[in-house]
Amino acid sequence: MAEALILDSEALNALAHPGERGILAVRTRAILQLARDESAIVRVPSPVLAEVCRAPRLDAAVHHVLGSNGIVVEPLTERIARRAGHLLARAKLSSRHAVDAFVVATALDFPSAVIATRDVADIGRLAASFKQVRTFRV
Repeated sequence: MAEALILDSEALNALAHPGERGILAVRTRAILQLARDESAIVRVPSPVLAEVCRAPRLDAAVHHVLGSNGIVVEPLTERIARRAGHLLARAKLSSRHAVDAFVVATALDFPSAVIATRDVADIGRLAASFKQVRTFRV
């Protein structure tokens, strides 16, 4: 396991709404447990919240997952935002992939990180040049 587990929107949604996510929830819970067993830190980049928070009723499940699992929301800093822009340019992806780029840019703050995602193609493209970042398909 890596020093950090980074959750993207699908992974966070799978934890928040396991009944609706089926195998995604099972796989996400498994990687989260492995992270805990290995004493890895778990982070959610703050832009991910823009993709998962939609209504107070639905947001309550997200807030519960964040509050009860030792998962920390990583703030979006200017440095991470600039890094994300550079990652988009390098991968030749449009700004519609910005949240994916914020996820990878956050992972790069750690010596070793695993990104839990359903979107391994785009995340993998953004992280391709960085050996310290791996993906785990949820």
